[in-house]
Amino acid sequence: MKKRYLIPIALFALTSCSKDFLNQEDPNAVTIENYFQTENDVLLGLNGLYEGLRSGSSVGEGSTLYNEERSDNAGRNDNQSNAGEPFQFNDFSILPSNSNLKTHWTTMYDAISRCNVLLTHVDKVTFTDEALKERYKAEAKFIRAYLYFDMVRKFGDIPLATVEITSKEQGEEVAFREKESVVYAQIVKDLTEALQSDLPNTQHEYVVGRVSKAAIHAILGKVYLTMGSTIEGDSQTNYTKAEEHLTASYQMRAFGKLSEIPYSEVFAVGEKNKCEELVFQIQYLQGDPKYSSSIARNYQARGETINSQFKSTGSGQVAKVDLVKDYEPNDTRKEFSVKFASDAQVNDWFITKFRDVSDGAGTEGRGGNDWILIRYADVMLLLAEAKLHLGKDAEAIALLNQVRERAGLPSYQESVTNSAYKSKYPTLKDAILHERRVELAFENQRWFDLIRNYDAEGLVSYFKTKSQADYGNGKISNISAKDRYYPIPFDEYKLNPEKMYQNAGY
Repeated sequence: MKKRYLIPIALFALTSCSKDFLNQEDPNAVTIENYFQTENDVLLGLNGLYEGLRSGSSVGEGSTLYNEERSDNAGRNDNQSNAGEPFQFNDFSILPSNSNLKTHWTTMYDAISRCNVLLTHVDKVTFTDEALKERYKAEAKFIRAYLYFDMVRKFGDIPLATVEITSKEQGEEVAFREKESVVYAQIVKDLTEALQSDLPNTQHEYVVGRVSKAAIHAILGKVYLTMGSTIEGDSQTNYTKAEEHLTASYQMRAFGKLSEIPYSEVFAVGEKNKCEELVFQIQYLQGDPKYSSSIARNYQARGETINSQFKSTGSGQVAKVDLVKDYEPNDTRKEFSVKFASDAQVNDWFITKFRDVSDGAGTEGRGGNDWILIRYADVMLLLAEAKLHLGKDAEAIALLNQVRERAGLPSYQESVTNSAYKSKYPTLKDAILHERRVELAFENQRWFDLIRNYDAEGLVSYFKTKSQADYGNGKISNISAKDRYYPIPFDEYKLNPEKMYQNAGY
């Protein structure tokens, strides 16, 4: 497992205290051991943890390669040259040597190591307000838990470290794949402890883009829901805890019904700092060459102007026809989320959900779109799923109906009287999974929804019901039970094939 010894935080380069062959210290570097001296040092370190979320190789915008493009929502049809390796994700032909996979692994562990460094040193710093220290620790624990939760769902058993790694020997001690159940236990521990702080309930009461108790409850609820569906043990207890935490998050909202917030407003750059549906988001700075968002320009297809003033020469981010067909008639989310590009070099559906055509973004497409990690429609549908598992169908349907009402669709009770709807979504579980797909399309939820609701064989069966013509160039026939998990990157596996054993089938 790659260990991070150099951790950039704010304007400083922090290095672990290890001796070089000259036994000298770099006068221009600040050692980690000496860096954390004041409250402000810790704050700068904490800012570095949020910075670790921004990368498209971790969980920021652009990370859809590792989720949406693995699912039936989006993908790319180009399997040549530089596109060959990304194409493997949607083609179910991913190799352990895939460089994108390795980059994702190392970037995620780099971000985790930042959390471990701060949490290792923060208690050595004297704070004038101990509650503030506990708040900073809670934010760090949330971010670490979020990253581990992402990784354990993708890879299964993974290395687990919770302290700063300062030596090769220490690194080797934790360079083995810990069982999923152990990783989940650490995730639950981090999130539960984070709830003991005085963090405000919402980011609007704290700082937009920073962790709140609503965010912690939402992710802890999703963790318990995932454990109930995928980890051996007391599923009903996990579902009960999922309901408890998702309800706590939902009750912290500052609005009544979801229909009070227009769907387009959720993604509007001008509304991002005040939209009450947003629970936690990664912030991007409009117009800035380094910190702006590029999702609107990158997703725009040749000949189109709906996303950005930037003139695209490519096909944008392609939406699967399979998804386009899954939108019901009169679903207002379809027109906002996807559009058909008729340019001869595209001739396909592209994603329009993320837009910034303002002069602030300009012709370079330096957008101000934030990348949303948690919003209330997500929380509500997760809560509906938890209630379904607990036999509370009426309560689950009430939440489902709120989401459908905003989209201009009839209630679930009315919809099931329609033979076409009932045929496609014969059970309430199918209906909730469908609603999550069209509500949260392209927001990095789909693959996790699928692997939470289907075991490995069920996942294969699900994909093989699809039409290849609606799926693009990726071959549905390639999928097998092994594709429930990603392979362990080859460079990690080869370091110790016994402790870093490969996932089955790769």
